[in-house]
Amino acid sequence: IDIVSNGTSNHMFLVNLIKNDVTGKDLEAALGEAFITVNKNSVPNDPKSPFVTSGIRIGTPAVTRRGFKEEEFKFIGEKISTVINALSSSNADISMTESSILKDVTELCSKFPIYK
Repeated sequence: IDIVSNGTSNHMFLVNLIKNDVTGKDLEAALGEAFITVNKNSVPNDPKSPFVTSGIRIGTPAVTRRGFKEEEFKFIGEKISTVINALSSSNADISMTESSILKDVTELCSKFPIYK
């Protein structure tokens, strides 16, 4: 997975999906089904339209507010990678992948409740 800024030392970063043959629009929708919120986003020299895009933008403020640390971010990164791989594979069952990840994400978030 290519990170546009060559790192993630910022609270927001851009993932380039061109080599994964996945659109930002499709990944945003699939991750949304698994309760992982990202935004489709154009990447530099994007061959796709702004309505489809070749990238996603990931932000961390909402989950750091919940108390996520490095371990939880690695977990979420692995889940995002799993969905990218499922979308780029012609024989993967994306709905099964989404359901499995939804269960894992819900369990993780239950350990880090949102306080009112």
